[in-house]
Amino acid sequence: MKTRISEFRKELGLTQEDLAQKVDVTRQTIISLEQGKYNPSLKLAHDITKALKQKQIEDVFEL
Repeated sequence: MKTRISEFRKELGLTQEDLAQKVDVTRQTIISLEQGKYNPSLKLAHDITKALKQKQIEDVFEL
């Protein structure tokens, strides 16, 4: 799965650790998501979308 997590995270001035803390996961999970190596649960995708101040999950995660 392709994501725009890194792009939106950097726009907000967040580190991987900052985002991980906001959505209650490890930094390694954020790294794996950014690299497309991990598919998040619907809840995690929603939480990340909200933390990145985006409106729709589809804006952050692309199939």
